[in-house]
Amino acid sequence: MTFWYPTSEVRDFMTIHHRGRRTRAVPIVSLIAVLACAIFVTAGATAGSAATPQSNSAPSVSGRPIQGHTLRANNGNWANSPTSFAYQWQQCDSTGAGCSAISGATSRTYTAASGDVDKTLRVAVTASNSDGSASAASQPTQVVSSNRAPVNTANPTISGTPKAGEQLTANPGTWTGGVSSFSYQWQRCDANGGSCSAVADATAKAYGVRSVDSGNTLRVVVTATNLSGSTNASSGQTSVVGGITPITVRHNHAPTIAFVSLRRLGNRLYARFRVCDDSSKNVTVIEHDVLAGRLGYTRRFSVAPVPCGTHARSWMLIPRFRLGGRFTASLRAVDKSGASSRTVFRTLRFRAV
Repeated sequence: MTFWYPTSEVRDFMTIHHRGRRTRAVPIVSLIAVLACAIFVTAGATAGSAATPQSNSAPSVSGRPIQGHTLRANNGNWANSPTSFAYQWQQCDSTGAGCSAISGATSRTYTAASGDVDKTLRVAVTASNSDGSASAASQPTQVVSSNRAPVNTANPTISGTPKAGEQLTANPGTWTGGVSSFSYQWQRCDANGGSCSAVADATAKAYGVRSVDSGNTLRVVVTATNLSGSTNASSGQTSVVGGITPITVRHNHAPTIAFVSLRRLGNRLYARFRVCDDSSKNVTVIEHDVLAGRLGYTRRFSVAPVPCGTHARSWMLIPRFRLGGRFTASLRAVDKSGASSRTVFRTLRFRAV
């Protein structure tokens, strides 16, 4: 409530009138002007405090979005005391976008029609009071279901290579009827696509092909569900599942070595030999000198077989082998893995120098 307080002029007039003095000193016109100003200020203050409705919480929709079922608009919460509400139902695409008004759907309730199946619905609520109106829209419903289970219009398919160790992926195909969810069951069939049975725990969209599937075919059964029920549809069979390609393990073979020749010129020996190996890495040739009655001596050479090669090496006889007698040189090849060839020998008859 707005209270009016008299101005100083009005108070003076009242005082003069009360005392009975100079009752005609203040003109009646002045008093009327003061009273009019007070009334104007009071009316202006009242008008400034009014406001249109404002939404504090959005409207919502209750009921199951099924063809033939009735949905109801809940107004939400509004500030500034709305005195009336109006409604406009809207149809949106399956993602809740692209909304447009449904002709004639302006009641608080709305019955989902066949044209709403596979779409979503929402309601726009307009709140009004004496100062104006404002609108707010609800969130879209889930996809509207038909009044029966979903209908498959294109069979599920499978992508990927049907081979042990590979992964297959199910595509659910296309459906009508307002599908809200899909589930999957992979099946193993014989090579001709018959005698199919469920694969244990294979209920995801993707399937890792197993070695036990080799020689069989696979398919997937997709179950589509809406608010009215569920329907199954099967993919075609894959081609026969191939096994895992065996990994060829190369076994390392020991190198081989053969003497080609051995001769002595003065105190130097010249040897030629042939080495083969299945690795491209160098091979170590171990040479051992032996003379009857003398301590032997060992030396090493590094050669590249690639994979077979003939090599020549020479070395000086140490002093204790420069005597006469039966001299033997032995060769043995050892690869990087430690595999060793057999030992080969060549013998010379030395004369004392």
